[in-house]
Amino acid sequence: MRFLIAMMKHETNTFSPVPTPIERFARGRGVPLSGEEALKAYRGTGSGIGGFIAVADREGAEIVCPLAAEAWPSGLVEDAAYDTMCGMILDAVRAGGLDGIMLDLHGAMVTESHEDGEGTLIERIRAIDPATPIAVALDMHANVYPAVIAKATVVCGYQTYPHLDQFETGQRAGDILVRAIRGEIRPVMAWGNNPMLPHVMKQGTHEFPNRELQAKCVAFERQGALAASLFVGFPHADIREAGLSAVVVTDGDAPRAAAMRDELLDDAWRARKDFVFAIEPLREAVARAKALPPGEGPIVLLDHYDNAASGGTMDTTPVLAEILRQGLEDVAIFAICDPAAVAQAIAAGHGATVTLSLGGKMAMPAIRRASPPLDVTGVVKTITDGHFRNLGPMSKGVEMRMGPTIVLDTGRAEIVVISEHQEPNDEAAFLSVGIDPRRKRFVMLKSRVHWRAGLGHVAREIIPCAGVGVCTSDYGEITFRNVRRPIYPLDADAARPMPAAEAG
Repeated sequence: MRFLIAMMKHETNTFSPVPTPIERFARGRGVPLSGEEALKAYRGTGSGIGGFIAVADREGAEIVCPLAAEAWPSGLVEDAAYDTMCGMILDAVRAGGLDGIMLDLHGAMVTESHEDGEGTLIERIRAIDPATPIAVALDMHANVYPAVIAKATVVCGYQTYPHLDQFETGQRAGDILVRAIRGEIRPVMAWGNNPMLPHVMKQGTHEFPNRELQAKCVAFERQGALAASLFVGFPHADIREAGLSAVVVTDGDAPRAAAMRDELLDDAWRARKDFVFAIEPLREAVARAKALPPGEGPIVLLDHYDNAASGGTMDTTPVLAEILRQGLEDVAIFAICDPAAVAQAIAAGHGATVTLSLGGKMAMPAIRRASPPLDVTGVVKTITDGHFRNLGPMSKGVEMRMGPTIVLDTGRAEIVVISEHQEPNDEAAFLSVGIDPRRKRFVMLKSRVHWRAGLGHVAREIIPCAGVGVCTSDYGEITFRNVRRPIYPLDADAARPMPAAEAG
């Protein structure tokens, strides 16, 4: 067999001012990966494309890999970048000779011209090749449009958040595709969505209701569904189909797929109030953390309004400022993204005492609050190139690049300052700069849920901190113009239309 395997992933925060050119997908390499270089980078890693590669290797298949590109979430993907990446995939499709196509996508890519970047890609593929089976692996935060379901053979989504099952999702989708190619099964899909925008801070599979919803997906698969996926959606994409949806795949049994889909959507709708996040004022949250007695393991303070994995600038400073103002001690901060401050510290040299103007350098017109720079004085304790590999369990073995990186030690706080976006979802992010988070009393993270993958086991207490940023958990701070209305909780009286939308 001969498979085309490609990855094109981006979660687009339409409120984010962070630009998304092709260079963002290249991750410091100049151009996105392709060919043998791409296969070498992702074979054996805990990624969706890694799962696809494993299936192809098991089958002894030839692999054509025209693109392996992913970028940290940010603003609208530039059309030039999108067309370049699509073109790399489409050229390989035009070459023909394929038994199957496996696509590791996100599901929430928005470009300057297309609300549904993934659906547009698949439609373009089908315009060239209407017959070759297509398997799609999607992130749990996908905002699924009908085109993806109508044009693909099988769609599978992650069932964990933090996303610990990326490899397994690619493998599951690939296995179904192989069976379909052999004629062993005939996949049919049922899709539908609910008018609801679950808060990201309430989407984790460590708690109700998403824990139970994803468990039901797993149970459906054990009961005979080929795949069952509940997508909580990405609410910071102001597009029509943003929000929660479900896709169920069965072997030729469309009514059963529809019934399982409806059960998932019914359960999610009943739990809609449990997907709403209650916000604690920043000053009170930091004071509460400070009042906790010393103990084993750090107290984690989550700067969840400014998370790089949700399109944040990662350069807002109110949470850091409040930590310093209240005099918390023995704190590790990860991280402020500020290339200019990093360059200044590197120029001063290791061991130098410097005053850096941290953050506040990127305007955020989509929100109603600004984040000024924060002057901080400290010693340049560490200088690194910012390269490390995740220890796992999330994205195990995948190379991370946060660009030139320094640690500024104020005496009370060690502040990691980076040049490229990097969410702290792995202990290696700290260890690579010489900080052991287990030995700190406080650890401040610009993260929402993914931090639990690599650092959740060390946390003694968790204190969400409402700062400033385009990942705000307060929907009142951003203006939705394009999402379908009414929708919960933007509209408290939103009603779910019946029956659920369907395609496939």
